Amino acid sequence: MNYKVFKIETFIPENYVDRLRERLNSIGALSIGGNYDNCMSVSKVMGCWRPLKGAKPFLGNVGEVSREMECKMEFCCKGGIVKRAVETIKDVHPYEEPVINIIPLSNFTSM
Repeated sequence: MNYKVFKIETFIPENYVDRLRERLNSIGALSIGGNYDNCMSVSKVMGCWRPLKGAKPFLGNVGEVSREMECKMEFCCKGGIVKRAVETIKDVHPYEEPVINIIPLSNFTSM
């Protein structure tokens, strides 16, 4: 299957959501059709992680399980922009190793 549209998800502290939305929109990653931009969803989730030896965590302490509220940002993105979108997320994101899920969508033939 030749996928043209992907769903991208990442989890980020709430105070970074607007900055990331603005940057993603500036590269065209949040556009749908020709008449809409800034198209994304944000939901609050409870994140859990444990930094291991050698980690430099943004939140939490090495060796301890952390639980924090964070935001799940998700949006549909044209295949030609996915690489730039991932680079933008990594540039804005404060986490040492952000989770970025890229999911091919078969229900879109174009955007």
